[in-house]
Amino acid sequence: MTEQISLVPKRRFKEFQSSHPWKTINLKEIVNLLKDGTHGTHQDGNYAFLLSAKNIKNGQIIIDEVNDRKILSKDYNLIFKNYKLIDQDLLVTIVGTIGQTALYKESTLRVAFQRSVAIIRGDKHVNQNFLKYTIDSSYTQKQLKQSASMSAQAGVYLGDLEKLKLYIPEFTEQIKIGLFLRQLDDLITIQQRKLDKTKSLKVAYLSEMFPAEGELSPKRRCTGFTQDWVQCKWINSVNISTDMVDPKSGKYDGLLHIGPGNIESFSGQLYNNVRTVKEDNLISGKFHFHKGDIIYGKINPQLGKYIYAPFEGLSSADAYVLNAKDGFDQTFLFALIQTQHFFKYSVSVSMRSGMPKINRDELNEFEFKVPNLHEQKRIGELFLQLDALISLQQRKLEKLQNLKKAYLHEMFV
Repeated sequence: MTEQISLVPKRRFKEFQSSHPWKTINLKEIVNLLKDGTHGTHQDGNYAFLLSAKNIKNGQIIIDEVNDRKILSKDYNLIFKNYKLIDQDLLVTIVGTIGQTALYKESTLRVAFQRSVAIIRGDKHVNQNFLKYTIDSSYTQKQLKQSASMSAQAGVYLGDLEKLKLYIPEFTEQIKIGLFLRQLDDLITIQQRKLDKTKSLKVAYLSEMFPAEGELSPKRRCTGFTQDWVQCKWINSVNISTDMVDPKSGKYDGLLHIGPGNIESFSGQLYNNVRTVKEDNLISGKFHFHKGDIIYGKINPQLGKYIYAPFEGLSSADAYVLNAKDGFDQTFLFALIQTQHFFKYSVSVSMRSGMPKINRDELNEFEFKVPNLHEQKRIGELFLQLDALISLQQRKLEKLQNLKKAYLHEMFV
């Protein structure tokens, strides 16, 4: 170990506030094993999954047992004879996506790794949990990015990896930090699963609560409804706004401006990049919309840009402002445009030379099935409630992720 220097993190557990300052070392001083994977290519086999950088994301090792590549037994034993993964080995991506980390946990799946992944196995002076998070810290991530930028290919050589400068405390403090952040990661994982489950539930409902082709009623219905749905046409059910205004008039300066670039694909959610009409310095005509209107991106409909407007504002001319006509419910309309039936139609008619776009005439020709108004409202309200739950779960996830980011910044030198 190198000479001790006077360095302490901004945030420290109470019991360690009077402890020794952290020490500076190079990674190579505390590892028993530092190795990247194979450069070779291998045909599908029946022995081990061959991980690449794409399999390591957000602290997890993600394996697609059907599509991910495998390595034959004889190749695995030959190449990885001395480098087989053991429990708590740290995997770090070093080619392409740089600096993603995950701790390997022994399981029934046998795993090998490609050149884009390195294995780090620390010695008795370092806790593997702590090692993972110190590499996740902003200081170490910056070093990794700098090393990668100096290479002809976006990658980090093992020689550069072993030179990483790290700051570490005494072993007991390492354990406390590593355990704390591991528990926070577990909370993030649980919250991510809740969010994913709700999103999957919405996808299933969109499939099952609208009739399949050739059917007059959906597979799944709200209680109390049995009547067949009837065929409708867009032109008879939906109004496409023509209320275009001049944003330079000053009348709309304080309103927010929404374009397809402000809308997250397939979620019906806004990004945090929405600005006022005045801030965007708009000069060309825009559509005036009100709270509860539907904004639908007409350019590149395959991107699934739509939002149930939460406020009054101006919309880009690259989007339509939609409202249901009498006898057709607005919330049901918003659910309808999220179905595969509408998506496939919008994409199929927009594929022409140049920029894909769905025009008014093409929208007006869209045909679909619809229940009575009461059932429409029930369906529409259900999907708005699911959207609200997804938004709530997304905010909780982002709060945990931001908390972790702050801790990674403050708990490491």
